[in-house]
Amino acid sequence: MLIFSVLLIVPFTAGIFILSNESGKLLQRQIETSTTQTIDQFASHVATLLKQVEDIGTQVMSNRTTQEWTAMQLNADTTQADRVLAKQRMREFFSSYAVNNSNGITISAFTERTGGLWTQDNSYLLSEWYSQYKQKNIRWTNAHKDPDQADLIMTAREVNSFLLPLVNLQSLREVGFVKINYPTDVLKDAIEKIRFGETGRVFLLSLEGKSVLGQDFGGNREIVQSGLASIQTQYSEQTSGIIPIQREGVRYLVFFRKLPDQDWMIVGEVPKVELYRQIGNIRQTLLLVSAALLLVVVIVAFWISSGITKPLSAMARAMKHVERGEFGAAVKMMPRVRRGHSEVGFVTRVFERMTDRLRYLIETEFETNMRRKNAEYKALLLQINPHFYNNTLEIISGLAAMKREDLVMDATEALGKMMRYSLNLNNDLVRVKEETDYLRDYLFILKLRYGDKLTVTMEEDPAADRLRIPKFILQPLIENAVKYSLEKDGAAVVSVTTALEDDRLRLTVRDNGIGMSAELVRDLMAEVRASESASILNSEGYSIGLRNVLSRCRLSYGDSLRFQLDSKPGEGTAMTLDLPIVRG
Repeated sequence: MLIFSVLLIVPFTAGIFILSNESGKLLQRQIETSTTQTIDQFASHVATLLKQVEDIGTQVMSNRTTQEWTAMQLNADTTQADRVLAKQRMREFFSSYAVNNSNGITISAFTERTGGLWTQDNSYLLSEWYSQYKQKNIRWTNAHKDPDQADLIMTAREVNSFLLPLVNLQSLREVGFVKINYPTDVLKDAIEKIRFGETGRVFLLSLEGKSVLGQDFGGNREIVQSGLASIQTQYSEQTSGIIPIQREGVRYLVFFRKLPDQDWMIVGEVPKVELYRQIGNIRQTLLLVSAALLLVVVIVAFWISSGITKPLSAMARAMKHVERGEFGAAVKMMPRVRRGHSEVGFVTRVFERMTDRLRYLIETEFETNMRRKNAEYKALLLQINPHFYNNTLEIISGLAAMKREDLVMDATEALGKMMRYSLNLNNDLVRVKEETDYLRDYLFILKLRYGDKLTVTMEEDPAADRLRIPKFILQPLIENAVKYSLEKDGAAVVSVTTALEDDRLRLTVRDNGIGMSAELVRDLMAEVRASESASILNSEGYSIGLRNVLSRCRLSYGDSLRFQLDSKPGEGTAMTLDLPIVRG
């Protein structure tokens, strides 16, 4: 279920993210392009109007009426009547331009001697626009009011002007300048209609950062000034562009378009979040749609999980308990599926019936196997006793023939203690100490029989004395060790060791006997690993003691039994039983 969800949600989420990101970039480029185009359109409108103003100035300058008036201004002998008549023709000429022009353009001329053409005063000498013209040769003025107009309506409104020297073309002498006025509102109304976002605005600025059209900056002055400073320093070579600016934690975008002929600049500013609000709305819509789709997917996935995945997962956990033989836990873990004819319900019901049947069969087989193992174990014990008694009776018979009544009494006492120990079949497990005490009685009898030919050493670990082991697993090993050691050279050296190491009990019997062939060693180890206990009962005496011990240990410990058999022909045998600890 988790993998399914990850494989579904991750690609879907990645797709939504990529789609949202790419669509956002596309919309961002489109918005920026649209904004730039809007500014370019206004720049084109400004350029058209100003080109018209320049053309009017050129026409006025080259007109005969203007040239006649300039000539009279230069000729000191001209009569006053001629001067008045020439001025009247100039006024009529300028008025005709104003009447015929749809943009409300008006024209005026100024000389230092006569002042303005319409007012005949020199107040213009104190104006800022005139100062800029004379000192810096700035011909395009900012918005201002000009009293030298043909009527009062024109004098009341703000105008922008284009100034050019008034020159007599014949003598090339300058007598003043011509001032071409156009209403500020012609451009101001157009630029104020341009809006970016909710609060973004566009301004027409001079290089000094002053508003050409007398626009109110409001709270945007600092942003505009920062953008203008960046344009003049970082983007001085570019005619247009977009500048990111951050102010008081708010990110702004500043658009600019230079008008190099007038040394003006169109600058627009807008908070970035407002300009790209449409992108945010689209992303939010995509996220809401994706979240709704994911919710539907999760609901469907949980529905599938409750009907298919969860029952199968529960059944898989139940199978693990069955594998370990924990049938009760498996039945508790069995899923509860809905009624019907679904495949999951059919599989679950069949598996439940199969589990019940398997538990019954295993319990039956276990009981049968336990009875068989118990019978095998009792048979092995009964097999030990006759073998040992025969050897012991031979020893006592020999002592009696030798008239050794004292030793016969000691041997009989030792035999009695051994018989009481061996005939007690109530407990299959005995303490290590009980087994070693039994071995001492047994070795006492063997020592009586073989005398100096037999040397036995016992090394006992007191920590192992109270541990429990199967009965009679050391006596057959010692019996074989003595028997096959004497066959070799008539002297037997046997050692018995008990030790508690690495939380396991190690019992070792070592001799100097004839040893065993590698083939016999392999057969014995294979029989023990295959749990072939029946082969012990059916054997004809060859290595019966060793086979008996290994088979009984296999019955008692199962797979926990470890043993090591080191034997070479003529070099003796070392048998080590590595047993799990059983306390009691």
